[in-house]
Amino acid sequence: MTLKRKATFAGGCFWCIEADFLKLPGVLSVTSGYAGGAAEEARYELVATGRTGHVEAVQLVYDPGQISYNELLDWFWRHIDPTDGEGQFVDRGPQYAPVIFHHDVEQRRLAEASLERLEKTGRFRVPIRVDIRPYTGFYPAEDGHQKYCRRRPAHYAQYRAGSGRDSFLEEVWGAEASPVAPPAAGEGDSPSEKELRARLTPLQYHVTRESGTEPPFANEHWDRKEPGIYVDVLSGDPLFASRDKYDSGTGWPSFSRPLEPESIDTRRDESLFPPRIEVLARRSGNHLGHVFPDGPPPMGMRYCMNSAALRFVPARDLEREGYVAYRSLFEPD
Repeated sequence: MTLKRKATFAGGCFWCIEADFLKLPGVLSVTSGYAGGAAEEARYELVATGRTGHVEAVQLVYDPGQISYNELLDWFWRHIDPTDGEGQFVDRGPQYAPVIFHHDVEQRRLAEASLERLEKTGRFRVPIRVDIRPYTGFYPAEDGHQKYCRRRPAHYAQYRAGSGRDSFLEEVWGAEASPVAPPAAGEGDSPSEKELRARLTPLQYHVTRESGTEPPFANEHWDRKEPGIYVDVLSGDPLFASRDKYDSGTGWPSFSRPLEPESIDTRRDESLFPPRIEVLARRSGNHLGHVFPDGPPPMGMRYCMNSAALRFVPARDLEREGYVAYRSLFEPD
């Protein structure tokens, strides 16, 4: 039986530190989230204020038979700026401070010894400013932040390069720096049946995984008029925009076209007569709804979706949730 242990680290944006730890053999899982705060609740919009005491962090489950805690510590030092206690790279504020959260006395001893060894190397000419604190709890981040490097690789690569993280690591570590390309998705990345049922509400599961249909006029988004985008409830991939939404009179959210055509697939659905064209989210395989040729001009299409398959991201939150590329859709001409 595999022996499993936990380790928790904070090193600035959890998208990046998560991606780095995902590369390590022996690391069984990595979860982005929030740690260190006194509040009994942690959500992105609260932590982002810098007033909750939480930091963006990752929690690892690892096999000590394959990788030691000391090796995790060495990896951690090589992927952060340990001299910056006020944030990390482009991300500023206490919520981005670097921290090692020890789960027991032995982890504390090893973390303190590791920090001391790093100081003695003389690699950094200014003091190390990484806190070593007792672990007090961890709140998993919203689904849209999990495995971000795999879900939105282009945006992740753009953010990472622009943040200054990689250039700093190359300058400090040179040939000793580890590869920084986001890990490719492989077998086992897709959520298990158990994970899907845990992440989705019963209605979401019925609609997205069993091709169900929610009631008309009694669903979350059918009459929503707020500006923003609609993303896949499972993968977070952008699917539709409010600018293309219209009242079709059907009681379901309807769109004249997709926001990102490459994010959807269509296939013939013969479950009813006459046959229809089913719309699916390409990466997650989620059932979204159907498309009909009776929409408004100029496209003439009606993408009739289920609210349960979509998550709405308001225009004001696009940057915070990693969809800054769509902000221009809602700016005045």
